[in-house]
Amino acid sequence: MKEFLELISEEMQNAFEKAGYDKELGRVTVSNRPDLCEYQCNGAMAGAKKYKVAPIEIANKVAEKLKGSSVFDSVEAVMPGFLNLKVSPSFVSDYIADMAKEPKFGYEEVEKKTVIVDYGGPNVAKALHVGHLRSAVIGEAVKRLCSYAGYEAIGDIHMGDWGLQMGLVITELKERKPDLPYFDENFDGEYPAEAPVTIAELGELYPTASSKSKEDPAYKEKAMEATLKLQNGDRGYRALWKSIMEISVSNMKGIYDSLDVHFELWKGESDVQDIIPDMIDYLKKNDYMHLSEGAWVIDVKKDSDTKEMPPCIVIKSDGASLYNTTDLATIMDRVKKYPLTRMIYLTDKRQDLYFEQVFRAARKSKLIGDDVDLVHIGFGTVNGKDGHAFKTREGGVMRLEQLVSDINEKTYERIMESKQMEEDEARRIARTVALAAIKYGDLSNQPAKDYIFDMDKFTSFEGDTGPYILYTTVRIKSILNRVSEEGYDIEKAAPGGCYESAQKALMLQLSGFNAMIKSAVTEIAPNRICAFIYETANTFNRFYHEVKIATEEDAAKKESYIGLLKLTRDIIETCIGILGFEAPEKM
Repeated sequence: MKEFLELISEEMQNAFEKAGYDKELGRVTVSNRPDLCEYQCNGAMAGAKKYKVAPIEIANKVAEKLKGSSVFDSVEAVMPGFLNLKVSPSFVSDYIADMAKEPKFGYEEVEKKTVIVDYGGPNVAKALHVGHLRSAVIGEAVKRLCSYAGYEAIGDIHMGDWGLQMGLVITELKERKPDLPYFDENFDGEYPAEAPVTIAELGELYPTASSKSKEDPAYKEKAMEATLKLQNGDRGYRALWKSIMEISVSNMKGIYDSLDVHFELWKGESDVQDIIPDMIDYLKKNDYMHLSEGAWVIDVKKDSDTKEMPPCIVIKSDGASLYNTTDLATIMDRVKKYPLTRMIYLTDKRQDLYFEQVFRAARKSKLIGDDVDLVHIGFGTVNGKDGHAFKTREGGVMRLEQLVSDINEKTYERIMESKQMEEDEARRIARTVALAAIKYGDLSNQPAKDYIFDMDKFTSFEGDTGPYILYTTVRIKSILNRVSEEGYDIEKAAPGGCYESAQKALMLQLSGFNAMIKSAVTEIAPNRICAFIYETANTFNRFYHEVKIATEEDAAKKESYIGLLKLTRDIIETCIGILGFEAPEKM
């Protein structure tokens, strides 16, 4: 199904051609002056130079060719040469009726290829904190958006489970519990089935070890040796690592589940260790990397670079691998396993340079072809009202599970302020609304920008917030439920006919759905969906306040209104589903 704006532009282009001008001048855009018109065409301004005539002359000729058009209700040429357009109510009504009948509202899916979204990135043995929120929320929305577009979308958590942080944890545990069998080189029995630490203890081990390593070079050296022993296959260290992995992953799954964030692949750096030796041999044999100060590196600098571009280090001088190594091996592994069209990585924007190095190294060494896009979405930080990184009241790093708990409680309080309901029901609804508050509060911003996590604002039922979007959706559901209970068959209602200006405005808003999804997919921009549903909610609420819906006595009008409500509900619920939350039945 063609996009609404495309159809309007085609009508305008034909008029330019009939008037004797280049049809490409007939591109139509949404009006930047909605008080004057709905759409506009500025092609006459560009045509004036080419045809050496006044732009108003071109505009008048084109307007003349559009008299009697079934697409436009009015076409007005205004100085110095703009074409102000209003669409025919019957044209937009017919388009909306067709959208309601089509799968995915007429959105044309892309070719069925695979997109991998790498959006978890937590380090094992470290507690998930507020810094992990954005990768989880944005990544899940991007994956769902790609899936809606028609791609085979695969989410990979890609845990940091093989680097220095594991060596630090093992070193600190060895200092505290040296008698554990994992540290006995002569132990040849079965290692304990029960983990040697709890998740709470594990959460304290890493920051302690990290702090020590910064102050004590000898301690850091021990941690690096432990890391190397783990990577080289030490039996005890591998068994300890496996035990730590099990309790860490179990804890992560619980927290991600609370955010309705899910991964198809629970992979980590460790999963490509077996293929790294072959990759290294390949890179050496084909002269893609060389020795530099004892380390093996790939030069990735280009003549066009205006900034410093260091080489990509693949193997350190001590023989240890790095994130670069495992990321390159992961790229190679994914290319072999999937018919990829794109890989999308979600991390802090401070890693922009790192990913540019890795992507260039992968391209240069032909680990990946030019037919697969490599995209890094660098996101900003989540800040408190003071503009600094969001922290607890005590000044510590806010754990992600605590943040979720706090906003659940705040949302529950808001619900109980205005509604009287049983506590269990209020708690259940609060969790649904809180999730919308968290995700919409994040996704409504451009990913690269920092934002303020304002709990009062995010949980408000007014303004550009998740709860406002849900409240609007619940209002639509309530109207549909009421007319259904009164005996009206809402399933038969179709959005045909256009009787009110507010109704037309809502139709025009919904008509932009397919173009919005297309641009959101192309730009990998979930924030475009947020902007669309916020404007849709506002437009619907104007319609709701200006038009009788449930009490309308004219049968044709009532069917048209109810059909439009159904379509509005379905489109909003599709959008929020892509963003990763849903609307309750009541609030």
